[in-house]
Amino acid sequence: MLEAIDADKAKLDAVRPLSPPALASLRTRLGLEWTPDARAIEHHTRSLHETQIVLDSMTMDGKSLPQHCETMGRRGAMRYLDSIVAKNEPVAAWQIRNIHNVVLRGRVGEEACRYRHVNVTIAGAHTTPPDFLDLPAELAALIEWHASGEHMHPVARAAEFHARFVKIHPFMDGNGRTGRLLLNVELMKSGYPPVVIRNEDRATYCGSLDDACVSNDYTGIARLIAESVQRSMDIYLDALGLLVDRRLGDAP
Repeated sequence: MLEAIDADKAKLDAVRPLSPPALASLRTRLGLEWTPDARAIEHHTRSLHETQIVLDSMTMDGKSLPQHCETMGRRGAMRYLDSIVAKNEPVAAWQIRNIHNVVLRGRVGEEACRYRHVNVTIAGAHTTPPDFLDLPAELAALIEWHASGEHMHPVARAAEFHARFVKIHPFMDGNGRTGRLLLNVELMKSGYPPVVIRNEDRATYCGSLDDACVSNDYTGIARLIAESVQRSMDIYLDALGLLVDRRLGDAP
């Protein structure tokens, strides 16, 4: 599956940076596919215009990402996310806290950007997040793991990073949304399209995350994320007229 995704990504990279007509087509397709009902549970060859269109089209909590960021200042929030992708900034604790602030829409109070100060459980999960006193060390270990994972395929690494973050559950609120936004930022930094977890995949998504947290086997969540990346890639290629019917293969 990852080989198929990379073959499609090579087609996409070959036409980057996208022309204005291609960007317009991509914006139209993303607007149709990434509706509010679909909630969001090579770098020099990718133009900033493409990144901005993708960010504009992403959804979170039933709203487009720009609408979601409105109360904290749309320009500031979107520019911040855009800069992480454009500069390919490495994962850092301050970056995770700032993305959490984007998720909470700049809500004033002690919870935005701050680690939880009590121990918690996750409803329906079979693992318990670490003690709140251990959170700085847990996040530091997560960042160190990510930095050492350059040998991994970017999609697999993003999926495992997402699951490891959710297992830590460092905030009182917004952990899932922060984790999904981190996942998409990581995918986009590597030139892959972001994913939208469809409502019909929600149970499988939650089950795969729980299995990964219990067993430390990330195969299931990586497969689900890879399938989601392939769906997003198909949207890209279809918008650009590059999608080949896989039932017919590559034959003309």
